[in-house]
Amino acid sequence: MHDDRSITEHRLRRVLKERVKPAVHSRAVPLTVERWEAPGEPVPVAEGLAAGYEPCAIGDPWGPAWGTTWFRVTGTVPEDWAGRTVEAVLDLGFDRMMPGFQCEGLVHRADGGEVKALNPYNDWVRVADRAEGGEQVEWYVEAASNPVLVDHAATYEGDLPTSGDQPLYRLARMELTVFETEVWELVQDLEVLYDLMTQLDTADARRHGILRALGAALDALDLADVPGTAAAARGCLARVLAVPANASAHRISAVGHAHIDSAWLWPLRETVRKVARTASNMVNLMDQHPEFVFAMSQAQQLDWIKTYRPELFERVKKKIADGQFVPVGGMWVESDTNMVGGEAMARQFLYGKKFFLDEFGIETQNVWLPDSFGYTAAMPQIVKLSGSKWFLTQKISWSQINRFPHHTFWWEGIDGTRVFTHFPPVDTYNSDLGGAQLAHAARNYREKGTGSRSLVPFGWGDGGGGPTREHLARARRQRDLEGSPRVRIERPDAFFEKAHAEYADAPVWAGELYLELHRGTYTSQAKTKQGNRRSESLLREAELWAATAAVRVAGYAYPYEDLERIWKTVLLHQFHDILPGSSIAWVHREARETYAAVREELQGITLAAQQALAGQGTEELVFNCAPHARRGVPAGGAGRPARAGEPVTVEERHGGGHILANGRLLVEIDRRGLIVSVYDLEARRETVAPGAAANLLQIHPDFPNMWDAWDIDAFYRNRVTDLVELDRLEVTGSGPRAATVRVTRSFGRSEAVQQITLRAGAKTVDIVTEVDWHETEKFLKAAFPLDVKAERTASETQFGHVHRATHTNTSWEAAKFEICAHRWIHAEEPGWGVALLNDSTYGHDVTRDVRADGGQTTTVRLSLLRAPRYPDPETDQGSHTLRFSLAPGAGIGDAVREGHALNLPERVVRGAGPVAPLVAVDEDAVVVEAVKLAEDRSGDVIVRVYESRGGRARATLTAYFPVAAAVESDLLERPLAGTAVGVPTPEGRVPLTLRPFQIVTVRLHRA
Repeated sequence: MHDDRSITEHRLRRVLKERVKPAVHSRAVPLTVERWEAPGEPVPVAEGLAAGYEPCAIGDPWGPAWGTTWFRVTGTVPEDWAGRTVEAVLDLGFDRMMPGFQCEGLVHRADGGEVKALNPYNDWVRVADRAEGGEQVEWYVEAASNPVLVDHAATYEGDLPTSGDQPLYRLARMELTVFETEVWELVQDLEVLYDLMTQLDTADARRHGILRALGAALDALDLADVPGTAAAARGCLARVLAVPANASAHRISAVGHAHIDSAWLWPLRETVRKVARTASNMVNLMDQHPEFVFAMSQAQQLDWIKTYRPELFERVKKKIADGQFVPVGGMWVESDTNMVGGEAMARQFLYGKKFFLDEFGIETQNVWLPDSFGYTAAMPQIVKLSGSKWFLTQKISWSQINRFPHHTFWWEGIDGTRVFTHFPPVDTYNSDLGGAQLAHAARNYREKGTGSRSLVPFGWGDGGGGPTREHLARARRQRDLEGSPRVRIERPDAFFEKAHAEYADAPVWAGELYLELHRGTYTSQAKTKQGNRRSESLLREAELWAATAAVRVAGYAYPYEDLERIWKTVLLHQFHDILPGSSIAWVHREARETYAAVREELQGITLAAQQALAGQGTEELVFNCAPHARRGVPAGGAGRPARAGEPVTVEERHGGGHILANGRLLVEIDRRGLIVSVYDLEARRETVAPGAAANLLQIHPDFPNMWDAWDIDAFYRNRVTDLVELDRLEVTGSGPRAATVRVTRSFGRSEAVQQITLRAGAKTVDIVTEVDWHETEKFLKAAFPLDVKAERTASETQFGHVHRATHTNTSWEAAKFEICAHRWIHAEEPGWGVALLNDSTYGHDVTRDVRADGGQTTTVRLSLLRAPRYPDPETDQGSHTLRFSLAPGAGIGDAVREGHALNLPERVVRGAGPVAPLVAVDEDAVVVEAVKLAEDRSGDVIVRVYESRGGRARATLTAYFPVAAAVESDLLERPLAGTAVGVPTPEGRVPLTLRPFQIVTVRLHRA
């Protein structure tokens, strides 16, 4: 037989596009359209309905950037359409090639109730399955004119004050039509078979059988009367659609999904509307298709529906009760996991799962994080302690260099906890369920021979409207179809149960799931990151002192509601495009304003609690909220600090510069203002590598290949400028308690002022760097070349630390050229180490070199600032204050202690006398992470601790208040069948036994 494949395929594509698809909606009549431009921000529905509308015509431009236009659409069903299926087609001017990221609409009835959303692949509204002639139609469309910001070019459209006022869209189509059901079904048949056919080998007889059936269907179709001949064409396809799948076909659990970034190329307020639009479409689709299952992951988004669309929320609740609308994930938002602090990660699950339990009575079992930019090695333990048991991600498929070896596996965290994990081989969280993607999932699946199933999240995301009736049609046709994987729409938990039962002995991946991409997100938008870190610290303070006051001070009321509200605000801003710095200017401007308000409110809560504890008096009290004692003030207590130790001296250095000394460290700053020596007098050991200089500011070009705010590519290192030119060098503070050298440098259009301080009794060199930053596409780092032979470094992560190699023996190690650390990073050789501490920096890099003298230099650098142009062209422009410290001779325990001290400054309050801690732990390796009152308002005290050094620990937790019982609890403060917590003594002492990096939550029932 002659090979005529290409002719038939080309014929099919043209006929589908030009004849069959246009015939789905036939016999169109225009609707009457009127419009009203809402001034400023979106208005309540009632205001939109009551507005004064003006005439509008098809082709009219509408919608300036970030505007809202209300359209009133009216019409009458023609008499001769009686009994026909009638739909309106309401096209706002959609780009069909881009299902999200553009204009969107939500259709309302005249009574204000929502009907459904409008999107590029969902621009229809059903009038009636069997219409009545003369039936009246009246709808109100709330249309959002969001600018298209996806082309990765610098634009000022990403913030309201700098965006344009010209219309972005043109009204394309507003018509009543007859919906030709048989034609629509034919479209689905043709598309499914065509997609399947093109994935089959050209030597496969099945491919040729489908080709011949498609040709026969096209022959049966009268292009002048598609509706009248669609059934005959479908008859030609029935046989090939009825052939069952092979017995060994890959099995796909298809889960409806609409990945909605809680902010990204739009502000938070627009996400509120995106979520409502999507949810309205989903409940409508469920009404028509009882087999449809839709998973929604972020408690915050459901809470928005509850707050802003209560009538829609009730519909959602009913579908949740019916089992179709499925809450998943258990977190408040799909957060970043690299930079979120340990306690904040615990609260993501506490408030997320609590919302699902309180509102729906559902305990979510899986963690759904398809799009975050890498996953902390602390996550498995946190997942388990939240009461969840499964984890799903997809983003690791984006890695540039190394292909992850598993799709279904056990993920082992830093403490040894394992969680059953799936990484969908379809390599997208917005699948169209087309033949190409399903075939890719089956081919790509790496567990062949042992596992046989994978999960596919399907539906248009980010405002694209979620799954459509077309997705469900594809799923039905591919449920049992030769050449295709078997597709079954089902709940995520059903997939995980089956996958676990089938593959309980899946391989183990230990440690972090590092994404070999988007490494710049550890640094972009420094003020957002600083706001997050400082908010986490302030929340710790506020809870600690408020809990202490609530137990100790009569009449003091613990601010439950305020703290929960603030926590949820901070958790929202940990979303994986806010905290990583990859959102538009509007998002980060609002984040800065929000963090400022959070700071003011938390400082107020903290001060009120401290004043209640201190009482009336004039004694100057230092409150220490850090988990370790300092200057004689106990952790979690207040008192008068002890004397600091040997006074600090300042001398002129030969050749220029200054020498600072305090009996523990000898610090030399040369005439360039660089630290050329930090001598550990106790260990008789030099910190700075020979011939090198520490605290060296370096600047690199920063123009990655694609994702500006997200990425740094390794070639940035090929060019570097050391900032050694000096404007001024001066001693600005010299006294027995501290000495400070101030260094001022100018570079490009920017200036950096650094204050290098040595304090009495301290074994850290403290550096405050103030940068007035006005560079573009540049990367600023601070380098510390250390005279340390370190084979690996330790970086603080949530509730512990991770080790990473300093060498690049393999491509896996070489790919980690930029890494994330929280409050500290530590390098050591046996017997001596150095910690580099920070108060709001996350990005770091570590390199090693062997010197001519045979020694090794391990250079640790902090990534301070970037200046990408997309999506915010003014990223990081302006003034910044960054704090970091060098701690010579530090072990891991020292790094933990000093890291907390830098991030949790002392506060001074006048009062009557010392304040004893509410609780104390007698082992420094066991860190108290949080002290608070229980969420259930019982008055019980919750204490969360963790082992911080990577070893086993025995400790005693002492409660300085009457305790009736001590119970080990999960993150939701429910009893846990654990063995870490012993029976409290009458004196309130609770024995604890912790494995390495174990997190233990103790619920202390007050007597």
